[in-house]
Amino acid sequence: MTAIRSAEPHWRTDDLYPALDSVQYEAALGELGATLTALGELFDRLGIVKGRQSADPQADFEQALTALNALLELHKPVQAYVYAFFSTDSRSDLAQARLSELTTLMQPLSTLSTRFEAWLGGLDLDALRAACELARAHSYTLERARYAAQHQMSPGEEELASELASSGPEAWNKLHGNLSSLLMGEVNGERLPITAIRNLASDPSAATRAEAYRTELKLWQGAEISLAAALNGIKGRVNVLNRRRGYTGAVQPTLMGNSIDVQTLSAMQRAVTSSFPDFRRYFAAKARKLGHADGRLPWSDLFAPVGTAGRAWSYPEATEFVEQSFRSYSERLGDFAARAFREDWLDVPAREGKRGGAFCMGWQGGDSRILLNYNQSLDSVSTLAHELGHGYHNLCLKERTPLQAQTPMTLAETASIFCETIIQGEALRGVQGDERLYVLETSLMGQAQVVVDIHSRFLFESAVFEAREKRDLSPAELCALMEDAQRATYGDALSSLHPYMWAVKPHYYGSSFYNYPYTFGLLFGLGLYARYRQEPGSFRARYDELLSRTGMGDAATLAAEFGIDTRDEAFWVSSLDVIRANIAEYEGLVG
Repeated sequence: MTAIRSAEPHWRTDDLYPALDSVQYEAALGELGATLTALGELFDRLGIVKGRQSADPQADFEQALTALNALLELHKPVQAYVYAFFSTDSRSDLAQARLSELTTLMQPLSTLSTRFEAWLGGLDLDALRAACELARAHSYTLERARYAAQHQMSPGEEELASELASSGPEAWNKLHGNLSSLLMGEVNGERLPITAIRNLASDPSAATRAEAYRTELKLWQGAEISLAAALNGIKGRVNVLNRRRGYTGAVQPTLMGNSIDVQTLSAMQRAVTSSFPDFRRYFAAKARKLGHADGRLPWSDLFAPVGTAGRAWSYPEATEFVEQSFRSYSERLGDFAARAFREDWLDVPAREGKRGGAFCMGWQGGDSRILLNYNQSLDSVSTLAHELGHGYHNLCLKERTPLQAQTPMTLAETASIFCETIIQGEALRGVQGDERLYVLETSLMGQAQVVVDIHSRFLFESAVFEAREKRDLSPAELCALMEDAQRATYGDALSSLHPYMWAVKPHYYGSSFYNYPYTFGLLFGLGLYARYRQEPGSFRARYDELLSRTGMGDAATLAAEFGIDTRDEAFWVSSLDVIRANIAEYEGLVG
């Protein structure tokens, strides 16, 4: 068992380079730049361009793919190192400069990747796979390239789009991160960063939660002009590029990127929509428990604690509980968590200048780094387990090449949801009454976000893309669209809404429809956990193999190996039935 430590740690970075301005980092950056230049020269020499027929396609493919994988392997630790500083201190001029420098340096990679995809799209890929082991090992990479090649603009247009990315969407995304991380407000006489204010949504005091909600809305309102400009800029650009690339809508290009088809998305969303009345029963029961006579929740109580926690979860206690829970599944998973804690892979406390939320990023080899904004709640313990699940996934991908390891969001959530489910099961073990209600609340609160709120975000983003075809949208219009989407999913379960959720969520500023994959991940993870409960003996090795292959096949093919049909609505309904059972128990405990 890992020794309990009293402090909330910051992550370790000196195992890569001593500092952002160190000679070692400069050397790594120089090697990366030289390797990128060499890759461009190799592509020129081999004629890796659209429509060029190679005299020896197998030899050219092997050289090009091997060199591209080598570059991506070098890029990973440099990118992670810079982002480790940028994400924890947005006020650091050096971190800002280093990230901009790296982004500029790597701009040609996008153009080279596009050239490689276009060239592959012109080859006989079936013949290449038949003749070449390296091609067979990267078969799904070839399929994705074939699809991308069908939706490319001219080489010159693609190169221009790539070169303008750093001064367009990447700049808007950076603006959102920088601006939001610096927002400060006052709650109960204490001046707090926006991340800490949002954490007060789960405060035991209803008055504190309400004041934090009002303060948060005022802060976002103060930043609305800049953030609306950023969102308009990003979504407008995507609309133009999608149209020029021949896509029929904003969702279409995300399907291949997430390794699913429209039949899978439709089946899942039909099941999701049919579950809304069940979630509204949960919201109504929570409202009754909190004393709302009309049976409706104000937004400020959406994350309110219900039941008796029995304890506050200090971070050292959380790490001990997570490690023990993981060992109930496998020693390998428990050992992984112990190592992450022991070697300071995690940056734990909220602080000014640190970005909100939580994430996990690959570091070097199979190692990861995990950012949290921890508070002493079971929900934070669940988030810790979730992010460690991502880290375990990175460990399972360790032996894959970078191109084989490129996992879509849908499958990237598999291990994280699985680890959350382990934690929730262990937390429920042996508890009754109000303490059991508390554990169920923690679980249902998160699941409601991933099913109900995520679908509201999907509806909102769909509406924004449609409206943005005509003109820019004002902050007031964005707020109205957000509220419309929330009414469509929450129904009459809430007495107030959050019109600025479009400003809160960084996902809107980083990519398109970074929402429905979370729902896929939750329900797919629950389905896998059910298979584990049925066949624990044979499941573990097959599960680790699945995690190692999430970039090597589409979701339907990988799921079929566990007897799951992702295009069948019944599968998604069966996963939601697990949640429905918890809602029924929750209602019974509330009375």
